[in-house]
Amino acid sequence: MQNKSKVILAGAVIGAATGLIAAMLLTRRAERDEKDTAITAGEGLKLGVLVFGLLRAIASLGDD
Repeated sequence: MQNKSKVILAGAVIGAATGLIAAMLLTRRAERDEKDTAITAGEGLKLGVLVFGLLRAIASLGDD
């Protein structure tokens, strides 16, 4: 049970760090292009599909 908690905590930390970096990149792009929003609806949809694919890949890591 202890190992499960460590894996979940590590995943949460990695996810938070990834989200922070993504937000920094999006705000940098918005400042560079002088726009209010850094992401359009179409880009958000593409990003969501990519994240879903990544999660499916992670879920199937142990399957051979």
